[in-house]
Amino acid sequence: MTEIKIGNKIIGEKHACFIIAEAGVNHSGDIKIARRLIDAAAEARVDAVKFQTFKAEKLATRDAKQAEYQTKNIGKEETQFDMLKRLELKEEFHKPLKNYSEKKGLIFMSTPFDEDAIDFLDELGVEIFKAGSGELNNIPYLVKMAKKNKPMIISTGMSTMDEVKKAVEAIRNAGNDNFVFLHCTTNYPTPFEEVNLRAMETMRKKLSCLVGYSDHTEGLLVPLVAAAMGAVVIEKHFTLDRTMEGPDHKASLEPNELKEMVRQIRLIEEIRGSEKKELAPSEFSMSKTIRKSLVAKNDIKKGNVIKGEDIIIKRPGIGIMPERIDEVIGKIALRNFNKDELISFEDLK
Repeated sequence: MTEIKIGNKIIGEKHACFIIAEAGVNHSGDIKIARRLIDAAAEARVDAVKFQTFKAEKLATRDAKQAEYQTKNIGKEETQFDMLKRLELKEEFHKPLKNYSEKKGLIFMSTPFDEDAIDFLDELGVEIFKAGSGELNNIPYLVKMAKKNKPMIISTGMSTMDEVKKAVEAIRNAGNDNFVFLHCTTNYPTPFEEVNLRAMETMRKKLSCLVGYSDHTEGLLVPLVAAAMGAVVIEKHFTLDRTMEGPDHKASLEPNELKEMVRQIRLIEEIRGSEKKELAPSEFSMSKTIRKSLVAKNDIKKGNVIKGEDIIIKRPGIGIMPERIDEVIGKIALRNFNKDELISFEDLK
């Protein structure tokens, strides 16, 4: 599996989890709120902050119904078009927000919702593309994005493995092999019984590509478990305040929670460690105390042949290791050994 380089960040199985703070539409179309979201993302020390790029006219028909969760979370029923129109991030806001993100040390990302938006973001100079779950089976869209020859992250909510395989094939056939597929459940919030994190393992094996996780559950538990299971990317919605009006706030983290998620993911990375099975630095001294050595079970006279019944295995572990007992039995003692005294090869013949 390839590694993906974005600025000074590397996405890969041997590198730190790439954490995306998904602002989405939680700015409600207000650039001031968008800047405050960037501030919160920078304070949390994520790797990237992500918005969404769309025009309502190109995204939904004027009478398209809202998703059930959108009506529930907003508290009123309206068309998707009317809702989306309020949540648009104006084109002229993108460049200043990109510059502000980079000034704060963040990679600026945005999900394009149509092919024109792909061109717009490409011309803006985004370093990496993100495709939402709704575009997983939109092959012309994925091919256009792939041909921009930039890294891609693709969410896979609402999809079967066969659909994901077709998307992978289309992207690779377009000449792009720098991508990460994110397991995802498209529901806001996602109930725990529908998370199915083990699907990441299946995707990793069957797709032979980097795999991460896009989370829509409430709280921190699920993204932390995903990180522990080896997700190379974690994407999580965040907001300034969950009580704000909008469809995604209720399934989002507030700034302090986002900061805590990042802290715990970095701790999980330390806990996961490397693939090597070896002594930890603190165990070297501990092994001398806890492990055992070959010890004289009773007094042994000089010139005696060492027998099995002359030896007992006891702490500390600073003498001959128990696994070498066969090298000791049958040897001749070159001096007297007192009961409970460590046996050494230097005093054997």
